[in-house]
Amino acid sequence: MSDRFNSLIPPTAATNVYKDECAYSFDTPFSSDGLDVCLSCFRGSSPRPAANYTRAHADAFGHRAFLNIRKVLKKRAREPSPKKITKLVVREDREEDVYDTMTSVKYLNETEEEEVTDPNSIPNLKRVVDGVLNAISASQKQDALEWRPEVSVCPHTMDLEQGPASTVAIDTKHCSQCDLTENLWLCLTCGALNCGRNQVGGAPGNGHGLVHTASSGHPVAVKLGSITPDGSADVYCYSCDDEVKDHHLAAHLAHFGIRLADTEKTEKSLTELQLEQNVKWDFGLQSETGEELVPVFGPGLTGLKNLGNSCYLSSVVQCLFALPRFANAYYHPGTMQKIVDAPEHNLEIQLIKLADGLLSGRYSVPDPALSDDKPTQHGLAPAMFKRLVGEGNSEFSSMRQQDAFEFWTYLVGKIQKIKQEEDPTKAFQFKAEQRLECTSCHKVRYNTTIQEALSLHVPVRRVSDEEFEPVIVQELFDNLTRTEHVEYQCKTCQGKTSTKKTSFATFPEVLVLNAQRFEIINWVPTKLDIAVSVPGDEISLDKYKAPEHPEGEDVETEEDNAKEPAFTADPEGIEFLTSMGYPIVRAEKALYHTKNDLEASVNWILEHMDDADIDVPLSLTGSKPAVDEEQVEQLTAMGFTPNAARKALRVSAGNNEAAVEWLFSNPDDPGESVAEQASEVEEPAVDENVGSGDLPAKYVLRAVVCHKGKSVHAGHYVAFVRKPVPDPATGATTEQWVLFNDEKVLATAADAEEMKKFAYVYVFERAN
Repeated sequence: MSDRFNSLIPPTAATNVYKDECAYSFDTPFSSDGLDVCLSCFRGSSPRPAANYTRAHADAFGHRAFLNIRKVLKKRAREPSPKKITKLVVREDREEDVYDTMTSVKYLNETEEEEVTDPNSIPNLKRVVDGVLNAISASQKQDALEWRPEVSVCPHTMDLEQGPASTVAIDTKHCSQCDLTENLWLCLTCGALNCGRNQVGGAPGNGHGLVHTASSGHPVAVKLGSITPDGSADVYCYSCDDEVKDHHLAAHLAHFGIRLADTEKTEKSLTELQLEQNVKWDFGLQSETGEELVPVFGPGLTGLKNLGNSCYLSSVVQCLFALPRFANAYYHPGTMQKIVDAPEHNLEIQLIKLADGLLSGRYSVPDPALSDDKPTQHGLAPAMFKRLVGEGNSEFSSMRQQDAFEFWTYLVGKIQKIKQEEDPTKAFQFKAEQRLECTSCHKVRYNTTIQEALSLHVPVRRVSDEEFEPVIVQELFDNLTRTEHVEYQCKTCQGKTSTKKTSFATFPEVLVLNAQRFEIINWVPTKLDIAVSVPGDEISLDKYKAPEHPEGEDVETEEDNAKEPAFTADPEGIEFLTSMGYPIVRAEKALYHTKNDLEASVNWILEHMDDADIDVPLSLTGSKPAVDEEQVEQLTAMGFTPNAARKALRVSAGNNEAAVEWLFSNPDDPGESVAEQASEVEEPAVDENVGSGDLPAKYVLRAVVCHKGKSVHAGHYVAFVRKPVPDPATGATTEQWVLFNDEKVLATAADAEEMKKFAYVYVFERAN
């Protein structure tokens, strides 16, 4: 038998060893049958008899040797978990204290399975098995990569040039620009002391540190209250726009007469604040009336473990797979998945795996290893799915908290790229009609676009500084569809203003609504707790249907569009700019964007010298150049939402300073998503089969993604989903609202105020 294993090669440090989960299901070493790791390609597969992916893998690729790893719970008394965190310290049982690890080697020939009784007696096999057991798993390796850049060494701290040492002791009592006495940041270049921005769950701030950096160019500051005698502290680089390490912190502080040995930590660090908020924001285990919420188990009631600020992903996924379209597309009970060469890189495989894990109920069982007073499920760890979806995206591949609605639109876009018989995301699509009428000649222009979600601004009506008038969801649609005056140059009479009205040409099967509750406070978009209610969990969109186009209406035709003169660069302008040494491509672009204004064109070139596409020839056909996502990230780092940043950059032709000015002048504008920009810019051909124009258009609330925190990039996300819940005594199911808070799944009240107050994304299903 030993000859069978001579060709096996032990894994190296660069080898990905998938020993945490099956590539096709959520079976793991903690499952009753354990997990098999292929000793040829080191992929994990489940040997569960009902869906034996180990056998399927062996038959597909001819890989015959497998290491079975099984974790078995030790029989011992467990101490109850502490009720309160009294000190920031990681304290948990080691895995080996809770579980025994059982391993065995098996060989699968064409017809049967043989167990290798003494693998240690076969030298090469022992080396391979030891290599697998000692290897860092693929998921752990990826987690390490994603966490590593979170706090890194910054070049600005390494090359920091400090000003003359002050002979006067620095006043560390309050901000130099206001009276705040905490959340104070010391500039390590000049010693200026200013308050920081508002911190989630921490002290208030007026952002004077940011103002100081903008005016002085000094990049690095340290939070005074976070400094400890051992040299740890919150150090922030405004140039890198990130928390960084300063290996020379002691010397930099000594320059201003501050000795590390004399310091005392008086405030929580940024990490402690984030941890504290994530611990606090668990949405409780009680309803609004004080009624204890009950953990529920069964099909469709499976939680997802938090992989490190991944609650935004979990909440979105729970809502998506509660929709019949997604269940029909990806949940195939009793059917095994097709075996592919690299399942960890196949999104369709991972979506089917996710659907089986969430909907089958196989993993929705109490975990005996958990010591909570009430039965609690372990939850699925969607690590493989998260890594795959986040590939190539700097934000969604990180361990940072993200905007749940941005992830929703991003994931929908990824799913649409899969070649599949039926795209479940078509359920979100509808046609929006925009009617423009010139106020001078009354020429009318219609524009129809395909949309998949609505992001609508919530009206802000203050009762007090922290209290707001509640809003009915219908008001958001009223504001969307009301007639408004806009600046738009008529192609017929060159008039400058038009009226604009938006209506639904068709209605989607599933309507996704993002409620934007933001206000710019101290340069930072801050989420406001405005209650948006959905009376009776229903809404009718009948009155927002686009009417038939009136007969005799003077509608713009293709001939009218052809009358619009094509852009021609001024020959004298081209000659002047090229004589200054500018390439002709830049000259044409500058004259186009400035309408042949010679002086403005020179300024345009100077402002756009560093644009990545500055030397790409001007194209006036098809789509306009996309907004630079790096510029979007820069504005987002200043506290603006990505959607608002994209719109600001578009209306300011990519000029950062003009974009910032626009953002401050239009704080209530929700902006536009990538999809909205694409639909507005490219105006793709409209598919007549998108949505339905039939009435009535009545919708029932199916799910919501809720958020707690002042910023959508921090805090905590959960989902409330309307689900059939079985009665433990009778087995009969009744539909009720279920809270999905990571791995915790709890039955909750149907009229929970939390949904109305904190809902960020609403998911409506068409009732008729």
